[in-house]
Amino acid sequence: MLITESGKQAMLYEELDGRKVKCNLCARRCTIPDGKTGFCRVRKNVAGKLYSLVYGKVIAANADPIEKKPLSHFNPGSMVFSIATTGCNFRCNFCQNWNISQCDEVEGEDLPPEDVVRLARRSGCQGVSYTYTEPTIFFEYAYECARLAQKEGLFNTFVTNGYMTTEAVKTISPYLDAATVDFKGGGDPDFYKKFSSVPDVQPIFNSLKEMKANNIHIEITNLVVPRAGDSLQRIRELARWIADNLGRDIPLHLLRFHPDYTLTDIPATPQSTLEKAREIAISEGLRYAYTGNMPGHEGENTYCPNCGELLISRYGFYIESWKLKDDTKCPKCEEKIAIEGKYWKGKIPRSSLFF
Repeated sequence: MLITESGKQAMLYEELDGRKVKCNLCARRCTIPDGKTGFCRVRKNVAGKLYSLVYGKVIAANADPIEKKPLSHFNPGSMVFSIATTGCNFRCNFCQNWNISQCDEVEGEDLPPEDVVRLARRSGCQGVSYTYTEPTIFFEYAYECARLAQKEGLFNTFVTNGYMTTEAVKTISPYLDAATVDFKGGGDPDFYKKFSSVPDVQPIFNSLKEMKANNIHIEITNLVVPRAGDSLQRIRELARWIADNLGRDIPLHLLRFHPDYTLTDIPATPQSTLEKAREIAISEGLRYAYTGNMPGHEGENTYCPNCGELLISRYGFYIESWKLKDDTKCPKCEEKIAIEGKYWKGKIPRSSLFF
């Protein structure tokens, strides 16, 4: 990957006639004329070559508990060094991070991949997470950071809308340990068109299958937006698809919507709606379903899917108690629990803001 004054030469694109290029990174597969950027605003055609404008340009960096991603079944209790650049390939009008995802100009501080790994180690993190905005659009940067992080014994996670090509999943898979894939509106195609400017949701399902095929740990979130096309029936269909195509042990996090950005005329999701959605997900065969953005609610906890025993209690992003036998089994019925690793040692970590 060549670095020039134009930025970092991109991966996963093809040159077309007339100095146009076709980006094959996200599912939009933008055809980009010379001098223009793709839908994401951060990948530019310069004289028939595609460049990433955000390579090494970090707009946000924090040391976070992994539960914030959320990842509840992958190395629970660990800390991850979380980074983002500007840009996104969605236009969600409810985005919580719109001030960095929807920037018209590239902003950020220079942070080479070597420094990302160094800061992760210095801050006591066990992994690096590519998050806050969409990691697909800063793929080259995430790829190099992940490669170096793995060499240093750190794991890597994406928090992604899942709208990437299968080629992108295959390319990053040797270095990507886990992914949180964020659905909105139960995966309703009309919801995505209206509220996120996404023409087709099928690529998200395709990338999830590719992640599974490449042994990437998967957890799924769904933002439950009331009165906006999201329905309990859609959640039922999504849960059924997850169980049938990815497996019953895939955790599903049902997140409470809060009005933000330009979608401010819809109220926050009622607690009762989240509780019903969780019941539906479990009834459709998922063994682990959670409610999110409701600190202190019992739906944040992990229960034994066989006997119902409380195994891990949480408050928000923090683990409060751990009752797994040998860190793998229910102490009551000895059911094997689908959790990879453990870092929690009875201490509550705190996020640290870098910039």
